[in-house]
Formats: sequence, structure tokens, C-alpha cells
Amino acid sequence: MSQTPRPRPAVIPEQAVESLLQDTTPWLSCEECFERMDTYAEAALHDPQHRDEAMTAHLRGCSACEEEAQSLIDLLEGQ
Repeated sequence: MSQTPRPRPAVIPEQAVESLLQDTTPWLSCEECFERMDTYAEAALHDPQHRDEAMTAHLRGCSACEEEAQSLIDLLEGQ
């Protein structure tokens, strides 16, 4: 009688676990993030000391918004 091997649990990359456990306080929704993105990108380019804690926290935990913000910053840098 052959035994069927037990399924192995999926291994979640450490970076994915850290991203899921990030403290995103103060919390922004993706919609709020997109509303603030132009201002954030321009400020990030013109003032390296600029800090927007809510945007930074959201971008740290949301790869879609982080990618969009970085694309916008890259576009503005090319002007």
C-alpha cells in the first residue's frame, strides 16, 4: 500500500511577512493615497527633508501605491 505524501506548508518569504505586519498608522486608504500622490511626489523631489508620515506608512505596506508613486517621481525627475 502506497502512502500519499502529506502536503508541505507554503513558505512565506520573510519580506512578505514583514510587509503584512507593518504598522501603517496613520492609516490612509489607497484612494486617499492617490489623492495626495502628486503633492507627495513633488515635495519628495523638491525637499529631500519632506516627511509625510501617513503616505510613507501607506507606501511601505501597499506595493501598488508604492509602485505608482515611484513611477510618478521617476517621471517628474525626467522633466
